[in-house]
Amino acid sequence: MAQHAPPARGARLGRAAGANGSVSEGNTVNGVVLLLPGGFRWSPGPVRPLARALVRAGGADGLVTHTVLHARGACREDDARWAADEVVRRYGDVPVCLAGYDAGGRAALRAAGHEAVNSVLALAPSLGEAVCADSPEPVKQLSGRQVLIVHGTNDAHSDPEASFRLAAQAKKANRSTCRFEVHSDGHRLREHQAEVVALSVDFVLGSMFTGRFSRPVTDALAAPPPLGLRMPLASGFGRSLRG
Repeated sequence: MAQHAPPARGARLGRAAGANGSVSEGNTVNGVVLLLPGGFRWSPGPVRPLARALVRAGGADGLVTHTVLHARGACREDDARWAADEVVRRYGDVPVCLAGYDAGGRAALRAAGHEAVNSVLALAPSLGEAVCADSPEPVKQLSGRQVLIVHGTNDAHSDPEASFRLAAQAKKANRSTCRFEVHSDGHRLREHQAEVVALSVDFVLGSMFTGRFSRPVTDALAAPPPLGLRMPLASGFGRSLRG
């Protein structure tokens, strides 16, 4: 496997969580989620509750989570690539999900081309003016990955239309792309945090282990643009996921 450049000084993996509570006791690791936080101003957003929910839902299946930590707060693409390399070094050939928020969301999307990555979750990704007709964000690295983008419609920090344009570009290269809109929610996704976390867990476990998703995610993946890229996240999502 090709080796990527080391991260900027200060990047490291946080403590492992999951795999029935303890990786050190020899429990089998079947998949790893790398959590990529945003900058200091917006950290941690939904990252901490998502980490806890993933451990509860996937630990018995051998899911492990690591937060990618950096002194500057926000994770960049090179940090995400280094972290994926580190996962391979520690755990071997296991699927990796890059799950990022804010600047970490963009890093997750950018680093998706790493050989170990099988899925990408971008929560309120901070894309700025990078996604435009003249200078589009790259999407080829998303080919062959399961991709979910979640964005609040009232996000005043990270333009939700930028993530829609990125999703539309990605959908052309990768049909396994969907995007959910959280109506009336802002950048931190606090108003509907429970629904965002439930949606994220459903997507991660389906991508990494079961191959099955809740009906809304299945419909979003199957729907042509723009329907599957402007899927509304229903209030109360997660109370009966696979019904």
